[in-house]
Amino acid sequence: MKKKDGMVLREVCGEKVLVGEGLGAVDFGRLISLNDTAAYLWEQLDGNSDIDSLTLALCKEYDVETEVARHDVEAILEEWIKTGVVER
Repeated sequence: MKKKDGMVLREVCGEKVLVGEGLGAVDFGRLISLNDTAAYLWEQLDGNSDIDSLTLALCKEYDVETEVARHDVEAILEEWIKTGVVER
């Protein structure tokens, strides 16, 4: 998984949001608000990330069971793929 070119995490009025910047995100005209956990996962995406590596990172950062973390990672990645902010 990798971040779509032009998608960046910003803090706006104390909220963490994904926004599109530059030509890579010209067709993306919205903000996506992220909680702290989702923002942490966004920061872990590096182009080589997969469900297993993101699950492991989530378990290391937060006190969460592996099965719960995996479910959450799968759900957020599915949502990010649908909205076009992440590519496979």
